[in-house]
Amino acid sequence: MTQDLVIYLVFIAYAVGMLMTFGTLLTWVERKQAAVMSDRIGANRAYVRIPYTQIKLVLWGLFHGIADGIKMLVKEDFKPRSYDWYAYAVAPWVVFTPVLLVFGVIPFGGLLDPGRLFPAFAGWFDGRTYPMQIAQLDAGLLMVFAFSGMSIIGAMLAGWSSANKFSLLGGLRAGSQMISYELVMGLTVLGLILIFGSVDLNSMVRQQSGTVLGVLPAWGVVYQPFAAVLFMTAAIAENKRIPFDLPEAESELIAGYYTEYSAMKMGLFMFAEFIEIAIVGALFTTLFLGGYNLPYMHDGGFTLPGGYDIALSHGVVVVTQLLVFLVKVMLVCSFQILVRWSLPRFRYDQVLAFAWKFMLPLALLNLSITAVLVWLQQQRPF
Repeated sequence: MTQDLVIYLVFIAYAVGMLMTFGTLLTWVERKQAAVMSDRIGANRAYVRIPYTQIKLVLWGLFHGIADGIKMLVKEDFKPRSYDWYAYAVAPWVVFTPVLLVFGVIPFGGLLDPGRLFPAFAGWFDGRTYPMQIAQLDAGLLMVFAFSGMSIIGAMLAGWSSANKFSLLGGLRAGSQMISYELVMGLTVLGLILIFGSVDLNSMVRQQSGTVLGVLPAWGVVYQPFAAVLFMTAAIAENKRIPFDLPEAESELIAGYYTEYSAMKMGLFMFAEFIEIAIVGALFTTLFLGGYNLPYMHDGGFTLPGGYDIALSHGVVVVTQLLVFLVKVMLVCSFQILVRWSLPRFRYDQVLAFAWKFMLPLALLNLSITAVLVWLQQQRPF
């Protein structure tokens, strides 16, 4: 139907615009947050001059992201003398595209009723409602891991096709590291699947609108605090950021698997990394922080402990859910950048040993305990 097409085109435009904005903004956050942590001023040299005046708009260095984009677009695209041209050209897109696709199954708001939000179009929409999610898949969480696994192929393609020993070593490191930590991520979310009984991300968020013990919000982090720590650690490692940035270790491999890339091809690799920070933030928010809702919030308003209801208009609920989701994602992104500037880099053998000898057993232990507790709860509800 035309109405459905219009709504989903709006959702797609919103998602792409949000991810691109986050990718650009996080380059500034990385610089400024590092500067604050290091007691420095940070990026403040790029500016826009008001025409016919000497007034320079610096805006705390926000123009540096724009300057970086322009620089990537106008730089010369150097290529190696000996390389696999097809795999070399495809690799950046195999890394970049799945990162965007992952957001297609993440709910960024509750139920949208366009007729109530815009009364002038009520007759046209005829009572149709839409969950604020691009792809409403029952197996949404499985699609997250399917798409994220594709980026592993892109990193290995880039390293192999460049015909450079440093790139090849970086690609091998990236592949083994990402596969190792993706396994840990999968095991950590299995506990949530047991608790919520679904792999539908929208269903998981709706179930987090209730309470635990009558007071605590029924967020994933309340049910699975240990899994939340494991998930965040594994997600940072899969994104190949310090202290797990061994595939791109500058002091050892120059730039790792994308050493031979320049101009916008290199920009795609770097931009994908920052967008993936936002994707990790969105996934962590959806799985562990109640998604787009505040504590005790649902699509009709709030239900406080004790049974007190606070009704809100549909427009207020929609705007609140969109803003709450963005704020939560931004806070999780800032935490990832905080970790990046706080911890030293591991050795590569330590990175893999940490995954297989430490995090994997802990993830299995957490899953086993969760399975036993869920079974006991089903036998005798608490």
